[in-house]
Amino acid sequence: MKTMQRAMRNAAAVRGSTSPNPWVGAVVTAPDGARFDGATSPPGGPHAEIVALTAAGERAAGGALTVTLEPCAHHGRTPPCTEAIIAAGIRRVTVAIEDPDALVAGRGIATLRSAGIEVSVGECSDAVRDQLAAYVVHRQTGRPFVVLKLAATLDGRIAATDGSSGWITGLDARTDVHRLRAESDAVVVGAGTVRADDPALTVRHVPGRDPLRVVLGSISPTARVHPCREHTGKLDELLDDLGRDGVVQVLVEGGASVAASFHRAGLVDRYVLYLAPALMGGEDGIPLLRGPGSRSMSSIWTGTFRSVTRIGPDLRIELDPPTGRCPTRRSHEES
Repeated sequence: MKTMQRAMRNAAAVRGSTSPNPWVGAVVTAPDGARFDGATSPPGGPHAEIVALTAAGERAAGGALTVTLEPCAHHGRTPPCTEAIIAAGIRRVTVAIEDPDALVAGRGIATLRSAGIEVSVGECSDAVRDQLAAYVVHRQTGRPFVVLKLAATLDGRIAATDGSSGWITGLDARTDVHRLRAESDAVVVGAGTVRADDPALTVRHVPGRDPLRVVLGSISPTARVHPCREHTGKLDELLDDLGRDGVVQVLVEGGASVAASFHRAGLVDRYVLYLAPALMGGEDGIPLLRGPGSRSMSSIWTGTFRSVTRIGPDLRIELDPPTGRCPTRRSHEES
């Protein structure tokens, strides 16, 4: 258990640099108990297993490999990890979850077992599946994992009546949003938000690459968000297009109409709300979601809290949709 948790920490350290490949962690334990860490490199570089095996060198022979995701058995940008594992003389492999990618899907485990290596599957599987949720959804549906980010006052307002929003939350919360951007391959906003706020939507407060910027609608060629992709079709079509382009996670940043569109279409896989200790003090500010709400208490949307965390002066709330089956997956299968 502790070794798998160490592998998960290795994976977490490369969360924003591996997409569209999964962020995987590995640990090689030599026969003398020494441990060697590995994590997935950026695309084109070695996978987590290879990094750990390389660090261990000849000391890997007769040892064990712990890895968060099933090793690959096919040639992609790099050779199969299974070949290196077998060649290194590893005797036992512990895998958290099977790889949902059609090119793997159990073949890596079968290859290792055929070579006489003892393979166990399932340790910390729930935690690893959660850590790799965006990757799993992308591989199973062809669409990206959709995170909807909202920032509001305690009475649920994202802007004043005149449309001004400024900085509702503090610097710590804004820095966390930049971390979300760095972990996402694309960020989506509405054309109205671009016209009102002229955001750059780049990663600034944390290390990381800028996501692909997508604007729903048409905007001025001088807007700071350029270069960006302008989309005027259906949201389903956008998610299909982004998924084909290798976008594993997309961050929806608003505004209220865009947020409502994704929410009501059942396309959100995770909600991240930042609540400031502030009150707009009336009913005329702009709400989190524009448009009509539930007509009765019996029909209100009820999700599940994943976490509630204090971040600086604000609260960060993670919320899952009210179904155990991810909305993105459902929508894709039924379309």
